[in-house]
Amino acid sequence: MAIKIGITGGIGSGKSVVSRLLGIMGIPVYISDIEAKRITQTDPVIRRGLCDLVGQDVFQGGELNRSLLASYMFGHQDHVRKVNEIIHPQVKEDFRRWVKGKGDIAMVGMESAILLEAGFKQEVDFVVMVYAPLEVRVERAIRRDYSSRELIMKRIEAQMSDEVKRNHADFVIVNDDETPLIPQVLKFISLLSKNNHYLCSAKK
Repeated sequence: MAIKIGITGGIGSGKSVVSRLLGIMGIPVYISDIEAKRITQTDPVIRRGLCDLVGQDVFQGGELNRSLLASYMFGHQDHVRKVNEIIHPQVKEDFRRWVKGKGDIAMVGMESAILLEAGFKQEVDFVVMVYAPLEVRVERAIRRDYSSRELIMKRIEAQMSDEVKRNHADFVIVNDDETPLIPQVLKFISLLSKNNHYLCSAKK
């Protein structure tokens, strides 16, 4: 059975870079943000749940009305929770099917900014947190999203703190534009490969 690696980190931490490196190394990574958008659009269980929760207009012409869903969720944590309770279980099921579809492979990854918050930690064997200092993250996100510092800071403040993520992580990769990234990735992949049975037993 494949070792399942969860990759998480805050906005601008560089978790997507780590996921791409794993892909280059032959370790496929399930990008939960992309897959969740696909599933929300196509999964009948999610469609029924969102229509019951928000109203039939949440899908128009067969397409998800993202602006209506966003307005329903904005500023209402209870609404966010209800929407997530509809979507996240289906993402978990899709990930399980995706892993099975990979056949006899040694390792797979799951990238998610909300790996811990969404309960995806239970779907993986090890959690890798990608860490970068706050200012580095902010500058990256501003450049990437063409956004303002104020909006980026609001998004960061709405996420789980780095300190909490660190407490749940089995490995921390520092991506601060100074510490070499590839050796860190190689180190934890090598560690998992060499100590597979020992680490899995200790985890459980």
